[in-house]
Amino acid sequence: MNDRSTTSHADRAPVPDAPTGTAEPGSDRSSTSATVTAPPPETVLTPRGVIRESLILAQRSLTKTRRNPGEQMDALIMPIMFLVMFVYLFGGAVADSRDEYVQYLFPGILVMTTILAGLLATGLHINIDIKKGVFDRFRSLPIARGAPLIGSVLGDMIRYVIAVVTVFAVAYLMGFRVETDLASALGAVLLCVALGFSLSWLSVFIGVAVKDENVVTTVAFLGIFPLTFGTDMVAPKETLPGWLQAWTDINPVSHAMDATRGLLLDNPAAGSAASTAASTAANSVAESVTATLLWSAGFLVAFGALAMYAYRRRA
Repeated sequence: MNDRSTTSHADRAPVPDAPTGTAEPGSDRSSTSATVTAPPPETVLTPRGVIRESLILAQRSLTKTRRNPGEQMDALIMPIMFLVMFVYLFGGAVADSRDEYVQYLFPGILVMTTILAGLLATGLHINIDIKKGVFDRFRSLPIARGAPLIGSVLGDMIRYVIAVVTVFAVAYLMGFRVETDLASALGAVLLCVALGFSLSWLSVFIGVAVKDENVVTTVAFLGIFPLTFGTDMVAPKETLPGWLQAWTDINPVSHAMDATRGLLLDNPAAGSAASTAASTAANSVAESVTATLLWSAGFLVAFGALAMYAYRRRA
């Protein structure tokens, strides 16, 4: 009887060891759990690494744009609609002819196009991604904290290219012609894109700070109209009421429109008097370009810092 009992106990298989991460009786549970839940090592942030990670995430935004081309329509329909409406409804009243008026109006429409491309979509897309939990997954990756925001803004740069090319094509069909050289025209486009890019960080800040996507769109539209229509885009400043002239003088978008108009339409004439006038006009254009670049840098620093701060607070 006892022999059978002894044999059965000896034939039993040995008890396997406890699995990794499970504390056995009498062991230190805190050290075991710390081994299981230890966070991934932090990455060392370098400027090159931040740029690389931002460009990788920008490809994601480009993929979204390629799969949803209809999202480009908001930055295209409004400028084209205003260009056609103002030229054919008010061109004969504001200027001597529609051809002359489209020359005057288009530089302002070009500035408006890049501002719309920056303000309408970037912040809205970020707000939607945050609500869907996409940015929560980004936070679990060993990447720079601001890389998702920078990548989203860089990925939306394709919107500027599409919008500018489309509006230029429509204006050309309506009779607009560049009166300067190619370098000046490219400079005007880059200046407009720089302003739109810097103002897009206002949209990013709003998209991160608020939770309702409708608020993002509403604030964007409320900001667009005083910035673009509170200028001499549609009519010369001398024809505006006094209070609107005062706002036009301090409106940063007015400098961008004056600079763009000068870069696209400046056409010096011959002669000493004309040469003096051309030199004065060139100095005025240079001052407008400088003011636009300074405003763009200020917007980028201010709104970029606010967007990063709001993103860290929301994280």
